Amino acid sequence: ELVMLLEWWSGTECTLFSDEATVKTFGKEHVIIILNHNFEIDFLCGWTMTERFGVLGSSKVLAKRELLYVPLIGWTWYFLEIVFCKRKWEEDRDTVIEGLKRLSDYPEYMWFLLYCEGTRFTETKHRISMEVAESKGLPKLKYHLLPRTKGFTTAVQCLRGTVSAVYDVTLNFRGNKNPSLLGILYGKKYEADMCVRRFPLEDIPQDEKEAANWLHKLYQEKDALQEMYNQEGVFPGKQFKPPRRPWTLLNFLFWATVLLSPLFTFGFGVFASGSPLLILAFLGLVGAASFGVRRLIGVTEIEKGSSYGNQEFKKKE
Repeated sequence: ELVMLLEWWSGTECTLFSDEATVKTFGKEHVIIILNHNFEIDFLCGWTMTERFGVLGSSKVLAKRELLYVPLIGWTWYFLEIVFCKRKWEEDRDTVIEGLKRLSDYPEYMWFLLYCEGTRFTETKHRISMEVAESKGLPKLKYHLLPRTKGFTTAVQCLRGTVSAVYDVTLNFRGNKNPSLLGILYGKKYEADMCVRRFPLEDIPQDEKEAANWLHKLYQEKDALQEMYNQEGVFPGKQFKPPRRPWTLLNFLFWATVLLSPLFTFGFGVFASGSPLLILAFLGLVGAASFGVRRLIGVTEIEKGSSYGNQEFKKKE
């Protein structure tokens, strides 16, 4: 439903910057996706790409445990074998490893998403993160938080032999836009650009420390890509615009017919009854549903995001 809103309702355009050899592998191998976490709808742009290459249903993510309790989305993710974590490695180690091992023999081509920064970018979190980088002697980043390496190195270790490559995805929006899910619901159109680079898994060191250094170097390259985009307005590489597929729209129309037709019929009957009590109860139900939807949208809003990172970056990884 959310992908339909992005693709068909708002008409947001998604352009890939990559090479033909990389694009030809999309949807034909198990991969780990690394995506920058700067925008409210970055996850939705990722879902759109998985849908266009036929792997939306088999996409996985290492997600914060709080999302497990979000109605509908969190409950659905539980049954889709999403790996949840508390973002405290001492408590997460066994849970994450167990969840990843369950995916090692996944029967369909799987894209496993990692937000290596651990939390969404804010100026406060960035300032604290760069203080940590300075204390550890690491190069400072301008557009990203310091990546947390434990989740990445563990995912690579557990999925080695299953996953063929790592796709590094750097996302930005034209016109210096900062899109929101609320804007998508209002039908606002955005233009997303995604630079995708493929790294064969055998090129990533098996040693944990060396793999962590590889990830830090990758984020330095991602920072350079963002700087290039801000200066030139494009990423390097050939442009590809994967076409929309009709399935999300057909899915929406089917469920709208099944669920909304009886609701409208019931609502018409309520108002036709002339009962003030019944009408007020129905309006209260509609209001509660609208409030619930607005609360779900709030989960994606940066200003209402968690404070994770404000202090956690100061702790030893």
